[in-house]
Amino acid sequence: MSETLEAQVPAPVETKGGVVAYLNIEGALRAAEFYQKAFGATVAAQVPPDEKGRSLHVHLYVNGSSVMLSDFYPEHGFSPVKAAAFSLMLPVDDIQFWFKRAVDAGCEVVQPVQKMFWGDFYAEVRDPFGVSWSMDQPDR
Repeated sequence: MSETLEAQVPAPVETKGGVVAYLNIEGALRAAEFYQKAFGATVAAQVPPDEKGRSLHVHLYVNGSSVMLSDFYPEHGFSPVKAAAFSLMLPVDDIQFWFKRAVDAGCEVVQPVQKMFWGDFYAEVRDPFGVSWSMDQPDR
């Protein structure tokens, strides 16, 4: 590893969760800022931007779990692709709060909060980076 890259690598932080989403997003640092507003994320660690404004790694905590981000690097064989065929699910205690915060921050409503056939309250939004986020609150 080059000395320049070594100097940018953040100190290790705790990875939270049994399965960790690692999203490649065009604009990882902008996404991290957005996720702070929309989902209450906190930045655990991040690699500073390169000369093109891209980050190799951002580690967030969202709702008690780690979510990691990276920009695309076409010059290293990793060209941009559109987010598709997945959603990140947030188990929450106050779905109205989570849903409103996400929509107020700029998420698109895919499905408003509804009581579902399985008995829980559920909603889904899509963020400006194309990632779908679902929310689920048990009806207790």
